[in-house]
Amino acid sequence: MNKFLSYFSEIEQKIIEAINSQKELLNEYTINSPRAVGDAIQDFLAKEFLKFIPVNFLKDYSETFARRAMADFAFMDNEDNFYAIDCKTHNIGTHFNMPNLTSVERISRFYEDRKNYFVLLMIAYQIENQKLIAQKCIFSPIEHIDWSCLTIGALGWGQIQIANSNHILVNKQLTRKTWMLQLCEAVLAFYPREIAKINDRINYFEKMKQFWDKQSDV
Repeated sequence: MNKFLSYFSEIEQKIIEAINSQKELLNEYTINSPRAVGDAIQDFLAKEFLKFIPVNFLKDYSETFARRAMADFAFMDNEDNFYAIDCKTHNIGTHFNMPNLTSVERISRFYEDRKNYFVLLMIAYQIENQKLIAQKCIFSPIEHIDWSCLTIGALGWGQIQIANSNHILVNKQLTRKTWMLQLCEAVLAFYPREIAKINDRINYFEKMKQFWDKQSDV
């Protein structure tokens, strides 16, 4: 039983309060840019995150990762559980947003170690009078994100995506085993559809090749 997970709701509230206490996080030139907002919040939380973790639980922390790394920042608790945190932002004034989380292959390998946790940190915000206001924070292991909110995109082995950032259902009753079995079911349904698409493309270019074989060089 991972005792630290019970603190996640408390951390969510601390994050909202910390963001909303900042007066100079963004300026008039950056506040309307989703990319600038995302970068600013990620940088701020990476530097401040130590303050949100109960001291008696923290063993190690890192905010330095390559751009393509699985985590934006990460920490290890006193029971050697490792938490890779993927920080996302969402402007609730937009109607549609499908952020990528991680590849199905990467999460499958990562979760072979039961002490590893891939954690979504989602900040939902709005802009009022040129001020950013954090309205909601989701800080949750990916296995607590209900599969009704997720989809798989065609990138590499398959990319786990949030289907719509306006609707994220956190189900803390989900176990890792249940979630991973649902992942396998989703992937095994996804691949045949991709095979069918690829076969259609092969047929298209076979016809295209036949067409160009008959053409004269110009």
